[in-house]
Amino acid sequence: MESNETVKGFYQRVGLECIKTPGVGHFNVFSRENCSLITPYSRRDYYKISLIIGKGKLHYADKWIYVDQPALLFSNPVIPYSWEAEDNDQKGFFCLFTDHFVHDGNRLGNLQDSQLFKIGGTPVFFINEEQQKTFADIFIKMMNEIQSDYLHKYDMLRAYLHLLIHETMKMHPAENFEPYQNASQRVASLFMELLERQFPIDSPERFLKLKSPVDYAESLSIHVNSLNRSVKEITGKTTSQQIAARIIQEAHALLKHTDWNVSEIAYGLGFEEPAYFTNYFKKQTGMTQCSKNCACLNFIILRLNSILKSFSGCYNFVL
Repeated sequence: MESNETVKGFYQRVGLECIKTPGVGHFNVFSRENCSLITPYSRRDYYKISLIIGKGKLHYADKWIYVDQPALLFSNPVIPYSWEAEDNDQKGFFCLFTDHFVHDGNRLGNLQDSQLFKIGGTPVFFINEEQQKTFADIFIKMMNEIQSDYLHKYDMLRAYLHLLIHETMKMHPAENFEPYQNASQRVASLFMELLERQFPIDSPERFLKLKSPVDYAESLSIHVNSLNRSVKEITGKTTSQQIAARIIQEAHALLKHTDWNVSEIAYGLGFEEPAYFTNYFKKQTGMTQCSKNCACLNFIILRLNSILKSFSGCYNFVL
């Protein structure tokens, strides 16, 4: 996995000059007709909304989705993603913007809490022909406005961005959120949010800082027994099980999307020795009990064997 791509890094990757938007954060809009057919799997330091007209595969966090009809993609700085176009017939538009640009108007609140950008939300929205025209018109207005000499054009662009977001939210009304019923529900929710914030690991140097229930309890300023009791009551799993599941989920992503060696993956996930990581992975995934649905595990174990042999030549795992 590549390190976080900055706004400047984006312009360097696509071979364009970075425009200056002093005092308002950053915003720009582009046509997808000349976009890269394959983008690197990484997090970005900016938000991006794309109107995708063309077929391809989107890798997002530890999942992927095949896009074979017009769609809107909402990506945020927290979740890594990449795009693999199926062919050269790629059309549509995309805009990228920073948190500062949005909050300069102070109207959308925290984007990562919104239904469109939040962690665990749905990043892809398939649209019909009428909706495609509505969103294309907004993007075209953005492209015309950013070329204008109007003194307040960035206010206009921010308004178009608001319109784009709200038109999408109208398609998918916000869920009805229920208030927390008790303290356990609140504690479990805070724990799950804090757990998700530790990921993704996009560099071996960006290692996992919170590794145990005690670490999380201290960060939440509660006793570890209270944390364990709340998480078990609300989720049905122990705090340790939740942490382990998220570490294994990240391990799958790193094994699939990076060329890191086993020591880099182990260190990034909080293990001091590669052997500790492989034993942990084997224990948590139960790979000794292969079933008819273990094709993915077969791929991962082959990957583990490959990198372990290059590391020491003394490990070998089988399913």
